[in-house]
Amino acid sequence: MDCAPDIAATLADWLRHFDGARAPAGAAAPGLTFDVAVPLADPSVAVGALAALAAAALVRERTLWIVTADDSLLPEISNALDLRLRPLCLVLPGADHASHIALRATLALLKSRLTRAAADSDGAAWVAMRSRLQLDDALWRASLAWTTRGLEREAPPTGILDLFPVRIGPWPIAQRHPVPTDWVMLVQSGPLPASLCTAWPGARHTVLLSVGVASSGTTLAPSDETLRLRAELDVLGQELAELELELATAQGELAIFTTRYHELIAGRMTEIDRIHADLAQARMERQPEDAALHEAAQNAQSRAEQSRREHNAYEAREAQNETARFAPGDDLKKRFRQLAQKIHPDRASDEVDRAWRTQLMSEANRAYRAGDVAALEEVLSLWLEGQHEMPVGAVPPAPGSASLQALAAQLAAVRQRIAAITAELDRLYGSKLYELFTAARMAERQGRDLLGEMAQRLDLQIAQAQAELDMLG
Repeated sequence: MDCAPDIAATLADWLRHFDGARAPAGAAAPGLTFDVAVPLADPSVAVGALAALAAAALVRERTLWIVTADDSLLPEISNALDLRLRPLCLVLPGADHASHIALRATLALLKSRLTRAAADSDGAAWVAMRSRLQLDDALWRASLAWTTRGLEREAPPTGILDLFPVRIGPWPIAQRHPVPTDWVMLVQSGPLPASLCTAWPGARHTVLLSVGVASSGTTLAPSDETLRLRAELDVLGQELAELELELATAQGELAIFTTRYHELIAGRMTEIDRIHADLAQARMERQPEDAALHEAAQNAQSRAEQSRREHNAYEAREAQNETARFAPGDDLKKRFRQLAQKIHPDRASDEVDRAWRTQLMSEANRAYRAGDVAALEEVLSLWLEGQHEMPVGAVPPAPGSASLQALAAQLAAVRQRIAAITAELDRLYGSKLYELFTAARMAERQGRDLLGEMAQRLDLQIAQAQAELDMLG
């Protein structure tokens, strides 16, 4: 069933509340307002409308706290957020160590989008975010340094939540991080303390929403370690899927640029290196007693050989690959993200499961790079077939020390993979080729073809070098 009309109507109702909420009797501050929204029986409408509220807040340049009763809705809300706006929204699970991992992952995602400067970081919300980071440049740099260090017990910089216009998390996290906020949506998806069901301290407008879904018990309390670990795994698994999508997108964009670079630039550089080697050889033959010319000829020949080998090796690899324009749409990105969250190898229960998931993840990456929606659907079908191999009526083992150890191992693997992707993105963006890619993208926005301009200059240099060689010959 299409619930988009219900989501749109719900959002419109909420915005009327935020725009004209009533001040409660005895309000502590003139601008402090509180209202109650119409309860929602359908959790899917609530999740979709909350994601739409985040987008509306960003468009209107309002800061927003979505305060939940527990972690149960966080993965669904995160998954429903607009892909283009996701790095501007901080989703924090309840446990401090898990929230630190989610915070580092979101910072890495935000940094990546800002570095890529692609179409998915355009628009008014991103312009406002860049201005926000410029104003808080010292905090932004301190936050990136904290992320890079990756020390598990190191607390994040004070005020780090101020960097994000939208924050989503359970009430204990929101209470521990009091941030001045334009809007607060209190979500009763489970029991909220009665003392919280009022105007939120430091917020201009507070709206209370009741969602007709029983609490799943996934609040990160120490009463049930298994539920706590599963809740963390669900939330951090979503963060990991976001980063896998970001890495696959960055790699795909660079791969297409690399192909064009070799077509326009690398071949010409190989040619000019060859001519320079011939020039150096011709000069040396005219003055064979000159040791400096002899050394220069050897060096030029070595450079030409290396250039030729690298170019030939690249062409040999490309001959086995299909080259296509990489321009994934939002639908393809969503499919890949959702699939990565389900099949990721770091959520494997054992080595056999890991090997199967690794193969599926490899196929999903290939399909995403190729823009092949049908292939992604095939990977999903294979996954579902594998899930159905459990005999009908089979009962999973009761939670025990073994399942706790398996969940802890999965969490450790997810944490390591998040850190590895962050490091890989930093390595990718620090490469000379990516610097050229970034410059080419900026030139393209100015109506220029940077690689085409470089190719023209190289053609001129080749012609001049060849003319000099002809004269010596």
